Amino acid sequence: MSTHYKKTHIGTHLLKPESLMMGYGYDPQLSEGSIKCPNFQTSTFVFKSAEQGKDFFNVVSGRRPLEPGEQAGLVYSRFNNPTIEIAENRLAIWDQAEDCILTGSGMSAISTTLLTFSRPGDVVVYSEPIYGGTDTLINVILKQMGIQSVGYLSSDGQSGFEHALEKAKNLGNISVVMLETPDNPTNNLIDITACKATLDTACQDQTTLPILAIDNTMLGPLWQQPLAHGADLCLYSLTKYVGGHSDLIGGSCSGRKALVSQVRKVRNSIGTTMDSNTAWLILRSLETLKIRMQAANDGAAKVVEFLSQHNNVSRIDYPGLLQATDPQHAIYQKQCKGAGSTFSFEVEGGEPAAFTVLNKLKLVKLAVSLGGTESLAQHPAAMTHSGVPKARREFIGVTDGLIRISVGIEDADDIIADLAQALA
Repeated sequence: MSTHYKKTHIGTHLLKPESLMMGYGYDPQLSEGSIKCPNFQTSTFVFKSAEQGKDFFNVVSGRRPLEPGEQAGLVYSRFNNPTIEIAENRLAIWDQAEDCILTGSGMSAISTTLLTFSRPGDVVVYSEPIYGGTDTLINVILKQMGIQSVGYLSSDGQSGFEHALEKAKNLGNISVVMLETPDNPTNNLIDITACKATLDTACQDQTTLPILAIDNTMLGPLWQQPLAHGADLCLYSLTKYVGGHSDLIGGSCSGRKALVSQVRKVRNSIGTTMDSNTAWLILRSLETLKIRMQAANDGAAKVVEFLSQHNNVSRIDYPGLLQATDPQHAIYQKQCKGAGSTFSFEVEGGEPAAFTVLNKLKLVKLAVSLGGTESLAQHPAAMTHSGVPKARREFIGVTDGLIRISVGIEDADDIIADLAQALA
């Protein structure tokens, strides 16, 4: 697509991301004047000559670097596709990133990234709790490949992180530090800037510094931008807030071009690329991202206020409730622009009580995932984090009475009425 349509300014005025979502990177005149980017649903692309085909393959395989301002020619949709590339360009704007790749799922973004930078014998350091799929990937799948892991409780802060680095260094080369902040599902916050500084100092004797990768699914890209705080890579399950309609599966990885290009090469090789139809839906969703996330954020604040006064609720994991005396409050003030709309609350009585509440819901849907237009609730211990051993679940705060809710864009009073009758 024409670089003319990659303008971020009108004169000296910098356009906001929500404005750039309406046309950045797309030239209507290359698509019969279509106001919206088409879905280029094709597996392959025609070359003008054999020489051009040779050159395009040299570029996408990394044998020839791109010249400044040059774009890779279209070869095959596992490598590149106009719809996918435009969606990548627009998501990179939200993340303040030099480059971005889209993948077939959030887990494929995480797995592709970890496989890019880790070798047998290396160690991955990760925060706990973390999304159940990531936990299984690190502790089961990568372990089978000879890649070791060291976890630490995110609620233990910098001292816990430093101890984990020390333990990991005794095992081998630290390849990636994989953090989720806020974590899923207990919403503990991690100081990204402090972790990056600690990591670079502790591992300065390694041949290459570890990659600091942040799973930003819970707050991003509106309420938190990890790259601005020192992260090397920002990862998403685009299935959640970015997709936002519970109708697609996707993931992404954004960051410096030098790093993302390495992840792209692995993605292209193992085939974790997003399909063009899903990328087209991502483009649709990016146009309404801000208003959806803002509406859900406002609704969640009202729901939390109701739950905080309910006698049957013993605990709420929501960043907006942090007090100034809590060490995580300073992280929240520095790092986050909003509390988001996914949080957990605990009911007395363990699993039976939690199941009773979930089974009585009428408006809120009993389903996993988060970030959709509809409100969703689930039981982490029995569902998303069921693969984590019970003893570890209890240790990291995923108790049997914990319910995770993702507040959608319904009227907040209606959600509250539903929760009230379910908790009665």
